[in-house]
Amino acid sequence: MDKVHTLVVDDEPGIRFFVEETLHRSGHDVTTAKSGEDALVLLRNTPFDLVILDLKLGGKTNGIKVLEAIRWRWPNTTVIIFTAHGSLDSAVKAIDYGVNKYVQKPLSPQELREVVNEVLGERSSEQIIAQNSQNKIFRKGDFQIDEGLHKAVLSGERLDLTNSEFDLLLHLLRNDDRVISPQELVETVRGYKPEDVIEARQIIKWYIHRLRKKIEQDSSNPKYIINVRGVGYRIKVAP
Repeated sequence: MDKVHTLVVDDEPGIRFFVEETLHRSGHDVTTAKSGEDALVLLRNTPFDLVILDLKLGGKTNGIKVLEAIRWRWPNTTVIIFTAHGSLDSAVKAIDYGVNKYVQKPLSPQELREVVNEVLGERSSEQIIAQNSQNKIFRKGDFQIDEGLHKAVLSGERLDLTNSEFDLLLHLLRNDDRVISPQELVETVRGYKPEDVIEARQIIKWYIHRLRKKIEQDSSNPKYIINVRGVGYRIKVAP
C-alpha cells in the first residue's frame, strides 16, 4: 500500500510532534508547517493526500485562508480541522469549504488514528463508487443524484454543493418519507451524534440554511426542505 502523504499545520511544536509521530507510526509520510505562510509555500506545488490543519494559527495567515488555498489548488485533498478553539462560527466557516472532519484537541494517539482512518476510508469508498457511478444514479421529484460523481441536479440545473451539503441532501432524499431529527442529520454531516438536542439544532440549522440558499428560490419560504417544529426536517419531493 502506498504511503499517505500528510501535511500537519500547527503553530504549537508539541502538537506538530505528537501528530507527526503518531501518523508516522501508522505509515504516513508526514510534512509539518509551523505557520499558515509556511503551509501556503508547501501547497503551492506539492499535493497532499491529507492535511491536518489548526484554525488558530499565529501570523497573518489563519487556518481558513490555508483551507481556502487547499480547496482552490488541490480540491481532492482530504482535510481534517484540528483545533483547541472549537466554536460554531469557526466550524461553519470551515464547513463552507467542505472539510472532511472537524475535531477538537486534545486527542489521544488512538483517537487521532481512528479519525484519520475514518476519513481516509470514506475517501477510498468514494473513489470506488466513482468507478461504478452508472449504478448510483437515482431521481426523486425534481432532483437527480449521481452518487458516484458526487453530483446533484435540480430541475436540470447542476447544484454547486460542498461535500457536507451533498451528504445532507442525499440523506434527506433517501428518507423523504419521514421527518429526520437534528441529531441524525448532524451525524450524517459531522460523523457523530450529539446527545444534546439543543446543540444538534444549533449545528444543523447552519447546514440547512446553506443548503436552502442553493436549492430554494426563496430560502425564507422553502418549497423543498421543511422544518417540522420540535421534531426535525423533511424534504418534500412531490407536490
